[in-house]
Amino acid sequence: MNPSHPATASRHTATKTILFVVLAVALLVSVLVSAGTGQLGIPPQEVLGSLLHRVGIDWLPLPTHPTGDQTLWAIRFPRVAMAALVGAGLAVAGLIMQAIFGNPLAEPGVIGISSGAAVGAGLAIVFGLTVFGEWTTAVFAFVAGLAATLIVYAMSRAEGKTEVVTLVLTGIAVNAIAGAAIALLTFLGDTQSREQIVFWQLGSLAGSRWSQVLIVAPVIAIGLIVAYAVARKLDLLSLGERNARHLGVNVEALRIGMIFIVALLTGAAVAFAGIIAFVGLVIPHLMRMILGPAHLPLVTASALGGALLLTLADLGARTIVPMADMPIGMLTALVGGPFFFWLLRRTRKRAGGWG
Repeated sequence: MNPSHPATASRHTATKTILFVVLAVALLVSVLVSAGTGQLGIPPQEVLGSLLHRVGIDWLPLPTHPTGDQTLWAIRFPRVAMAALVGAGLAVAGLIMQAIFGNPLAEPGVIGISSGAAVGAGLAIVFGLTVFGEWTTAVFAFVAGLAATLIVYAMSRAEGKTEVVTLVLTGIAVNAIAGAAIALLTFLGDTQSREQIVFWQLGSLAGSRWSQVLIVAPVIAIGLIVAYAVARKLDLLSLGERNARHLGVNVEALRIGMIFIVALLTGAAVAFAGIIAFVGLVIPHLMRMILGPAHLPLVTASALGGALLLTLADLGARTIVPMADMPIGMLTALVGGPFFFWLLRRTRKRAGGWG
């Protein structure tokens, strides 16, 4: 046995542990700071005191302002919780997509799932559909997102492989068609509908409520559980389709199932937060660069990293411009766009060109 193997495994375990601890601590700090930031400033120790008080622990002081506790639980905490959930969901969705398509450029926003889901939501908004009650918008977003995913998947397959260039180009086409559909819906809708559609296109967590969090949380939990369950199969798939089949993986069934989960995660996120691009591209790729290709730790790291990124982005959206709430999707695109350019160049250089 190579004596370097135990040392290498030990270093990898240490790296994984350190990364998880850093991400978890950073997420906790960002949650406390974000929840305490706003027109009514609340110190982090009072925010934590309010959280602990709800579970019966009175170690830290409660907010001193008369309406501080109410502000936290009615406005701030639902928004921060939604940011963390949506970020985790989008990051894990991106990780799954990169695994099943076999390339680092796959991401729900890049290949049209988000815009497809927004079209579904737009249809529900403009035509006032209430077929599924309060779930109607989310269901329509999910179905439209799933349809967009299946179209991209079908058209990017050639000779048993998913071609990265076709994937990106098909995504561009789907995004263009979805953009035209959203423009048509904006034209057909009334003033209130138009305002809501603009919300979808820009992305925002303003007005998040506990009732929405309670809808999104189980969906994200299901997605995470399934991602953990199939992590080993995704590892085998990364060895190549033929090898995965020889090792007992039903590749097409795995892909279709994972596409359903990705659409579920992305549809839930888009249904309540609008289009938030590039989280599913940036976070999984960064985590893979640090941890390597094993998907079990990557699911945890991507979920924590996505939650951290969107919590910080939401904090930036509320603080960069005084007395204004910037679109969060705009901020993530400003970060993710340059990263995507770099990733395209890096992938092309590694492959020796697209030809």
